[in-house]
Amino acid sequence: MLPLLTSQQVREADAYTIAHEPIASIELMERASKAFVGWFINHFQDKKQTIAVYCGTGNNGGDGLAIARMLKDHQYQNVNVKIVLFSSKSSDDFNTNLNRLVPLGIDIKEIKPGEDLPLEDGKIIIDALLGTGLNKPLSGDYERLVSHLNSLQKTVVAVDVPTGFFSEGETDPEAPVLKADLVITFQQPKINFLLPESAPYIKCWEVVNISINEHFIRSLNSPYQLVGEKDIRAKLRPRHRFSNKGTYGHALIIAGQPETMGAALLCSSACAYAGAGLTTACIPQSGLTALNSYQPEIMAIVRKENEQRVIVDWSKFNAIAVGPGLGKDENALALFTDLLKNYDKPIVLDADALNLLATHPDLWTYVPENSILTPHVKEFDRLFGEHKNWWQRLQTGRQKAKEHKVCIVLKNDYTISITPGEKLFFNSTSNAAMASGGMGDVLTGILAALLAQKYSSEDACLIGNYIHGKAGDELALPNRMNVVLPGRLATQLPVTMAKLMA
Repeated sequence: MLPLLTSQQVREADAYTIAHEPIASIELMERASKAFVGWFINHFQDKKQTIAVYCGTGNNGGDGLAIARMLKDHQYQNVNVKIVLFSSKSSDDFNTNLNRLVPLGIDIKEIKPGEDLPLEDGKIIIDALLGTGLNKPLSGDYERLVSHLNSLQKTVVAVDVPTGFFSEGETDPEAPVLKADLVITFQQPKINFLLPESAPYIKCWEVVNISINEHFIRSLNSPYQLVGEKDIRAKLRPRHRFSNKGTYGHALIIAGQPETMGAALLCSSACAYAGAGLTTACIPQSGLTALNSYQPEIMAIVRKENEQRVIVDWSKFNAIAVGPGLGKDENALALFTDLLKNYDKPIVLDADALNLLATHPDLWTYVPENSILTPHVKEFDRLFGEHKNWWQRLQTGRQKAKEHKVCIVLKNDYTISITPGEKLFFNSTSNAAMASGGMGDVLTGILAALLAQKYSSEDACLIGNYIHGKAGDELALPNRMNVVLPGRLATQLPVTMAKLMA
């Protein structure tokens, strides 16, 4: 896992690297600037276009000065620097890099408080104004400058973090932020890059490695972690000879109403494709023909219309998922209640199961430990109360996962698995082509299949989220597909899993 650090922890890691590598702080700045420029020159190859580097007087500004010097060394012909003197203080490394830059003949202008802002003819603006040290929203001259630069509609490339954007903590949607087309950030993404509130300010971001001490980073024991491919490869278990359907467990999917059989079909199909040895769907009688036509490998337990109790031997199932398209009527509530009171293994709760739990909070008493809840943002707020922003949801999720001893999968571009141990794991796969109704039903089926195969709840969440997104990436990105439908994604799962286990 890649630990995600707060701004304070980043500073601690920098200081540790400087002290124990050892390396001078100015040389660490040089290394970071070189990494930035290495990525930049491979993607902005027109060396005649005008590039304006806006620098504050702290270490982020020092990065900007070093970047300007290195671009000059790489034969970029029209680089200029604008130094923003809104503070009387400057860092030692900023001063050193300024002294290195002056003899090169690069055009340097100063912007002082209250002055008219200069015209800008640069096609690209490199934002090296403030970096991660911000602890309050911009105001005064900084706010005026950011508003001006945003109005120019230039291509903005931010150094480490856009000016005005908080690396972690609550995001004020009204706060002034210099909007970045690209952020080239150091060592690991900032936590708030992975939350939806970053979308108005950051179109995309890239991480460059600057060799901060990895052992020290891991010793900080950050609760925030980014899940990568090597983590999933280490967790997935390949199938072996002499195994059989019983080896891989029996999963039950409780889903669907006559009008919402699609959810039941998608969820059950994904469960089968994700490797459950046996999959049974508990569905309304009117959906039986559809199930047999769609996926004959899936068995059925039929729910008769207006029947409040379905006779089920819950103990025969290794894993159960409940909720997709189930409805919220009395019959659904009775079935859900019966399940909770008579099944003591982890359950995957999705969709209407979450809605029933939100409206009948007394049922929390019966939710088995290590169950998995898979809310989208509205379902999360129905369960746990309204929240003003995503940062608040992360903190509530940590508290509730610990309180109820469950895993919470909070769906998002970077879906977050929150564990009873208060860890938050951000998934690194998926794409916008997957924004299609039914994708959540597929994820629920995957999670049920993994539980049936005796993965722990935490591992089921991490693996399930990853292969769900990875299958979507394999369909959308190489094939330039604008939309990936959930049913097609389900059939891709065995291919994706085989590649990861190869």
